[in-house]
Amino acid sequence: MFSDFVVKKLKTAQYKILKNGTYFGKIPSFKGVWANAGDLEDCRRELREVLEEWLLIKIRQGEKIAGFEIDFNRCELVKNA
Repeated sequence: MFSDFVVKKLKTAQYKILKNGTYFGKIPSFKGVWANAGDLEDCRRELREVLEEWLLIKIRQGEKIAGFEIDFNRCELVKNA
């Protein structure tokens, strides 16, 4: 579920080469999810990490994420920890 969502969103990523020769990538539907690296593959890898961390923060804060549903009972998670 999580991985599928990440892969789907990474397909919407936009990349460009900056004047300094580095690559910049962003996912337009998520404000603040961007990466910058020396080559395209490193930029893709970094963008994936940023997206995953962004999602985990949003989930932890209980915020809704467009297109992503998670169904769990927070009380059960605490009780079973």
